Amino acid sequence: MSAQCEVTAKVAAGAPMSLFERWLSLWVFLCIVAGVLLGQLFPAPFQALGRMELAKVNIPVGLLIWVMIIPMLMKIDFGALHQVKSHWRGIGVTLFVNWAVKPFSMALLAWLFIRHWFAPYLPAEQLDSYVAGLILLAAAPCTAMVFVWSRLTGGDPYFTLSQVALNDTIMIFAFAPLVGLLLGLSAITVPWDTLITSVVLYIVIPVMLAQIWRKALLRRGQEKFDATLSALGHLSILALLLTLVLLFAFQGEAILKQPLIIALLAVPILIQVFFNSALAYWLNRKVGEKHSVACPSALIGASNFFELAVAAAISLFGFESGAALATVVGVLIEVPVMLLVVKIVNQSKGWYEQAV
Repeated sequence: MSAQCEVTAKVAAGAPMSLFERWLSLWVFLCIVAGVLLGQLFPAPFQALGRMELAKVNIPVGLLIWVMIIPMLMKIDFGALHQVKSHWRGIGVTLFVNWAVKPFSMALLAWLFIRHWFAPYLPAEQLDSYVAGLILLAAAPCTAMVFVWSRLTGGDPYFTLSQVALNDTIMIFAFAPLVGLLLGLSAITVPWDTLITSVVLYIVIPVMLAQIWRKALLRRGQEKFDATLSALGHLSILALLLTLVLLFAFQGEAILKQPLIIALLAVPILIQVFFNSALAYWLNRKVGEKHSVACPSALIGASNFFELAVAAAISLFGFESGAALATVVGVLIEVPVMLLVVKIVNQSKGWYEQAV
């Protein structure tokens, strides 16, 4: 394994959840309250921020998104791709669940819950937008937080690195076509120019910048890399929270009129989390992979790269869209739900190893 892989594996295996990460759902809830209140009290300044666009991309949010995404992408070592062959069965399960099951199952759940069962309780003009947001959320597998979930389950750090690196490589090429296909199947107009622009702005360019910065820091030593990543991690979460304040400043009126929207949108997301994590966990057991491989394989399929989903939803449909709100609901429930999944896979280790 390369020296850079070893450095990243140490980070992945040993870094505890920060205060911001552990209480992310609380911070998100407070941002919802702050955003709604500020949007109602000071509508003009937020409307001015919403008009600051270039090529349909909101400039303030675009900058915040980069601050969110780049530190997370710096954790990824694409040199870990050569480790794929070591656990090819686990990698196969990960790719099957992440790309062949998860996006399509979410599209089905969104169609059932949003277009049919919950439709009478949701704004009719936003139904397509909610579906689109859920699809965007499911089309982006987790990147940075999977390192945390893997550590909490005793996951193999080298496998975690390799599956994240491979997923991100696939995402560069597959995210736009997959989203376009699923939106088309859901009878939602696909703004291809904006979708491709989002992929370039929020995947391709950040990946390139993150990898250049990563290599420059590693040349100066692991301590410098760790210290910089720790500082940037806090900035990343703060940027996410500021983005949410802006989002909910625009969404406030709709939420106040129908406060159950967030709870209704959370239902298909929760089902998707438990279904995909259980499927990946069970499939790894069936193919004979170790528990330390099954855990990160299951967790990456259950979690989402919600920073990318939020960014794409804003670019494609706007601040005030149901798509943006749906992706934010994913952020709201991410940490507590994933901690529950972590607890389940830890407590079921005895059952799992009976068959391996």
